[in-house]
Amino acid sequence: MRQSETFTLLLGGALVVDDRVRRLVDGSRVIAADGGMVHAEALGVVPEVWVGDFDSTDAALLKRFPDIARKDFPPAKNATDGAIAAEEAIERGAKRIVMAGALQGERTDHGMMNMLLAVRLAEAGYDMVLTSGAEEARPLLPGATEIGMPAGALFSVLGFSDLSGLSIENAVYPLDGFEAPFGLPRTVSNKAGDGDGPVRFGLKSGRGIVIFRPHDFSGV
Repeated sequence: MRQSETFTLLLGGALVVDDRVRRLVDGSRVIAADGGMVHAEALGVVPEVWVGDFDSTDAALLKRFPDIARKDFPPAKNATDGAIAAEEAIERGAKRIVMAGALQGERTDHGMMNMLLAVRLAEAGYDMVLTSGAEEARPLLPGATEIGMPAGALFSVLGFSDLSGLSIENAVYPLDGFEAPFGLPRTVSNKAGDGDGPVRFGLKSGRGIVIFRPHDFSGV
């Protein structure tokens, strides 16, 4: 049987496990990064390897998973544990990577780095998804992108550069060929439309990320 090309990375941020998260993870191979192993039991998964410097893993968590293969790295290193886990997944044949526990937590810098890493890997051809359960994110690159969201779900487009020719369809506030200079807040707080099908994005140039809240229908 061919092994899955989808990998889930268990990262150290917050993770609310619900049916949507379970569907993202279902059938994937799993790699834990340092303290992200805490999410394994809630997801009902067994990682095939546990990587990191283990500076955020307490003794009790280590004792709960004594049989998981580990790859230890020194604390003084030039990569985050999430980046190490992503590289491990790629070496094992990943084409699609779900970063679970990637967005919310105590470390804003790690959450931001996870988003930047996801965009960089998407540019290299990998299908990337980030989730905390409460929020989900997908890279936005030139071309067409479709994202399935519940009708009325709150979403924002954040540009990591100028965004040229941005189009949004099947949304409460559509756009057509919009020019969004870096840092412009106009693309924050939109809502998925009530029509059938996904929210559709088009982009001529630039790079960014779409963050949406699949359970938040509170408006703008």
